[in-house]
Amino acid sequence: MDIMKKLFISTLLLLGLTMNVSAQKRPPVPPHPSKSEMVNIKMQELTKKYNIEKKLILNHPLATKQMKRDQMKALNQRYATEKRLLRQAK
Repeated sequence: MDIMKKLFISTLLLLGLTMNVSAQKRPPVPPHPSKSEMVNIKMQELTKKYNIEKKLILNHPLATKQMKRDQMKALNQRYATEKRLLRQAK
């Protein structure tokens, strides 16, 4: 009887430890996006950022027309440069 009790306890202990170890396994790593997918995501983020900055410049209450024109020119140049770099990365 004593042997059966020890066997039962050791079996439960072993079963509990294996369940604990299997529960600690990490989930599978999500697949990494391809280079073209990354470029497309970055292009969308760039376009979104450009539109927000453009809206802020054009709706600024204190800026004169000349200031807005100069800021838009600088924004367009920066946007074109970043877009060209992204296209080269493709």
